[in-house]
Amino acid sequence: AAQALARQIDCIVVVTGEVDYVTNGQRTLSIPGGDLLMTRIVGTGCALSAVVAASCALPGAALDNVASACCWMKLAGQAAAERSEGPGSFIPAFLDALYHLDVEAANATN
Repeated sequence: AAQALARQIDCIVVVTGEVDYVTNGQRTLSIPGGDLLMTRIVGTGCALSAVVAASCALPGAALDNVASACCWMKLAGQAAAERSEGPGSFIPAFLDALYHLDVEAANATN
């Protein structure tokens, strides 16, 4: 369905979950990772939208940039899960992890 939608409206579509899928209708990338707590708090979708928007301003292929944004979010979620004790402490830990994320190092590992 995501591939068909991407082709129909000529854009990139992201489907988030345990594995994120990013497609332009021709190519589909999958990004595993993150943490279950990301589904139990508010704000991760809003944060993803902001990170995706910022990634679209970067040079390079838009599909790859959007997939990178999803990867960065999952890395931040994993880092936050290691530092938090539950949903209440996860939110600030997640925001801190996004702030401290070394994008170049993250891109080199993925």
